[in-house]
Order: sequence, then C-alpha cells, then structure tokens
Amino acid sequence: MSTPRVVEAAFIKSAQSIADSLPEDMSEVVFLGRSNVGKSSTLNSLTQRKNLAKSSATPGKTQLINFFETRYLYNEESYPVRFVDLPGFGYAKVSKSLKEVWQKNLVEFIQHRVSIRLFIHLRDARHPHAKIDDDVEAYISEFIRPDQKYLTVFTKIDKLNQKERAKLKKDFPGSITLSNLKKNGHDRVHQMILETIFGVEDGTKSKSDSVEENEEKE
Repeated sequence: MSTPRVVEAAFIKSAQSIADSLPEDMSEVVFLGRSNVGKSSTLNSLTQRKNLAKSSATPGKTQLINFFETRYLYNEESYPVRFVDLPGFGYAKVSKSLKEVWQKNLVEFIQHRVSIRLFIHLRDARHPHAKIDDDVEAYISEFIRPDQKYLTVFTKIDKLNQKERAKLKKDFPGSITLSNLKKNGHDRVHQMILETIFGVEDGTKSKSDSVEENEEKE
C-alpha cells in the first residue's frame, strides 16, 4: 500500500471574509492556530513546497484567509482538496478595530462555510494547555456539523523530552504530534484528511463523500 502524498499544491487567492472567498465547490481543510504556532511551516512541510505559505517575521501580520488547491495521489488515485490557512489568533498588536473586523469575518467563515470538512487545530506542544486554544476548541465544538471533523495536531514536538511527549499523548488522546524538522507525523495527517473527506481507509475508497464512522488512530 502506498503512502498518501501531495503531488500538486498552488496558492489560489487571499480573501478578507466569506463574501470574497472562493466558491464552495471543493472540500476544504482549515488550518487554525495561534500566530506563532508554525502554520506556514506546517503547510509547507505537508505539501513539500518550501515557500507555498509565506511566514512573516512579525507574528499576527497575516490577516487574510489564504486558499491553496492541492491534489493527493494515493494508490494511483487522485484526490483534490483545498487547504485554507486562517489568520493566527491571539496576537494583541493589531488595532482594536481591525481585530474586531477580523474576528467577525473569521467567525462567520468557520461557522457558515459549507465546504469545510476538517478543522486542523495546530497547538504548541510546549504549551499544551493554553487557555486560548482550549477556548477555540470549545467554541467550534458548539457548531461543528456531523460531516465535519476536528483534529488536534501538536507542533514543535522536538522541543519535548520523552516523558513530556508521553504525558501529551495521555492528556490528548487521538491527537497527532508533528515534527516539521524530522517529518514525523505527516503521514497520519494526510491519512486523516483522506479518511475524513473521501472515506479512504486502509487503501480503499468509499463511494460516499462523508465518513459515517471515523475511528481515531493512536
């Protein structure tokens, strides 16, 4: 059985809100997380493109919703998916008015964007119990649809020792730990994307576009 891999990835458009976003004509994976969690690095690493997502030297500078069209190849079958990079949350150095507009636009997007199938919440492994991350997860759980899934992915796992990693897995069962440096955990993220959106599991493709039962893998 082959390993899922992204064979095409391209930036398509930036948008300020759901109103000027792309048409909802493709299943989407949304990446969200704090401003310094490493979203750009993770997107680049997952797609094996060095500069697909531009990282800023100033956390919180990117305030737009960025769309990337990607294509997976798995067991000689092609699977098109759109990746959506949301602005990082929790950064204080934006003006109050901009922050209010940004939050309103983001809330509207994540609540009403029909094409979102998977939320990938990137959390810093060094600060696993950050309140802002807990609040975001609790908030999205209030309106997440049956055809959507929420996946917690911990970045910067290289910064933890073995004991800390074991505690992290115990505290967050079902989560995925990611090392962009060593490329660990990427295959599990790819598999979860294909399972959630296409029903691909153990090398088989379901005819249904949704997954009724999706067991989380340890």
